[in-house]
Amino acid sequence: MTRIVHDTTLLDPQRSAPSATPGMSIVYQADRVTEVGHAADFTQRVSAGEFEQVIDGRRHILMPGLVNTHHHLYQSLTRGLRAVQDQRLFNWLLGLYDRWRNLDYEAVNLAAKISIAELLLHGCTTTSDHFYMFPPGADVRVEAVLDAAEELGIRIHLCRGSMSLGRTGGGLPPDDCVESDHDILADCERVLDAYHDPQPHALRRIDLAPCSPFNVTPELLRDTRTLARERGVLLHTHLAETLEEQTFCLEKLGCRPVQYLADLDWLGPDVYLAHCVWLDDAEIDLISKTKTAISLCPTSNMRLGSGLPRINDLLAAGVRLGIGVDGSSSNDAGNLLAEARHTLLVARVLPRLTGDPTGHTHTDTSADPGPLTPAAVALELATVGGAAVLNRPELGHLQPGSAADFALFSMDDITLAGAAAQDPLAALVLCEPPRADRVVVAGREVIRAGRVVALDETRLAAQFNDLVAARFAS
Repeated sequence: MTRIVHDTTLLDPQRSAPSATPGMSIVYQADRVTEVGHAADFTQRVSAGEFEQVIDGRRHILMPGLVNTHHHLYQSLTRGLRAVQDQRLFNWLLGLYDRWRNLDYEAVNLAAKISIAELLLHGCTTTSDHFYMFPPGADVRVEAVLDAAEELGIRIHLCRGSMSLGRTGGGLPPDDCVESDHDILADCERVLDAYHDPQPHALRRIDLAPCSPFNVTPELLRDTRTLARERGVLLHTHLAETLEEQTFCLEKLGCRPVQYLADLDWLGPDVYLAHCVWLDDAEIDLISKTKTAISLCPTSNMRLGSGLPRINDLLAAGVRLGIGVDGSSSNDAGNLLAEARHTLLVARVLPRLTGDPTGHTHTDTSADPGPLTPAAVALELATVGGAAVLNRPELGHLQPGSAADFALFSMDDITLAGAAAQDPLAALVLCEPPRADRVVVAGREVIRAGRVVALDETRLAAQFNDLVAARFAS
C-alpha cells in the first residue's frame, strides 16, 4: 500500500540548519519512505487517486520519530513511590530492590505496556530498554517486554541486562536479586539466538547490558564484551552517574568508573553509556577518541540530585549523544520531547556554573558564557543523535530509504498555540509537549487521534493501578 502525508510542515533534523518547512509531502510504502518533496508536486497525483491513503497534513507538524536511548520500562511499577521520593541514587536503589524482587511476567508486561504507550503518545517510535532485574525463581524473562513492544508496535533495542554481584560479594543489590555469571551468559546467548535481528530496519534488536560496574563482576564484564563482539551487537551500561559511584569505584576497584571500563576494553563505537554526569576533561577526550556514545538523562539526574551532564563540552568534543528518559521511577514520565526540553535547559544554564571533583558548584560571573544552545540541537539529539547512538542510520530522519517512522502534531493544540505560528520546531522543544495526533512506526499506525491503537488506555491504567496498589505501593 502506498500512502502519503500531504501538505504538511516538515521538520528535518539532518539539514545544516534544521528548521520547519511548510508545504511538504512524504510518500511511504510498507516500512520505508519512498519520496519527499513539495506538496505542489504531488497534488495532481493525489487528485488522480494514486495513493491508497492520503493523510491530510495541513495544520500539522510532521517530524521523524523520536529515538529514546535509555529506559527501564518496568520501573513504572514504582513510579512516585513515597518511600524513595527524596532519596539519592544509592539509597533510592536500596529502597527499590525490596519492591523489584517481587517482579513476575505479568507485572513486567503490564509495566512495559504503560511505559511504551507513554512514549508512543508523545512521538517516540524507537526505544532502548535496559532490563536487568531477573530474581532467581521468578518467571521474569525478556519476553515480558518484547511481547509488549510487539503488541503496541514500537521499535525496540532490548538490552539484556544483568546483576551478578550481591551484597555479600561487595555489590549493592540483595543476594536474592542477582544471577550467577553462568546463568546470565547462557540467557544472553538464548535471547540473541531467538530475537536479535541484525538487518537494517529491524523492529527488534538485542543489546547486552551489565547494569553497572558496582553490580557485576569484572569477569562478567569481560565475558559479556567478548560475546557481544563475537555476535556483532551493542554494549550498554550505566556509568559515572553520581559522585557516590565515583567514590565506590575508587574504594572497591582502585580507579574512576571510566578508567575501569577502559581497562576492560569496554569503550568503543559499539558501546553506549547512560548518564556520564561526572566526567573530567581527560575522560571526555577518551570517550570521544574511542567513539563511545552517551545517552543523556538530565531529568533523572536532577530528580535524584545526581548532577548535570556537561552537554556542551561533550558536543564540542564530538561525542555521539542521544537522549534517554530513563525509568519512570527516576523520571516519573516517559515523554522524550519533554526530555529534549530539559536537555536544552541544562545545556543553557551549565555554562554559568562551574564545578570541582568534590561536587561544589558556584555561579561563574567571570566571563561571557556565549550564546544559548539553539532548540534545534535538542531536536537533533532526540532524533538523528539517538539513531547514531544505536547505530541505526535509517532512523531519526525522513528521506527516501529511511524508516517510515514519524509523528504528526496538531498546530492547533492549545499547548502550541502562538508558538506554532512563530517557529514550529521551537514550539515542539520549548513548549509543553502535547500528545501526538498520529504516530506511525515502520508504516504501521500506532497512535490515531491521540490514542493508542492497540489497547484501551483507560482500562490498562486502571488494571495497572490495581496491581501496583496491591503489590508495589508503600
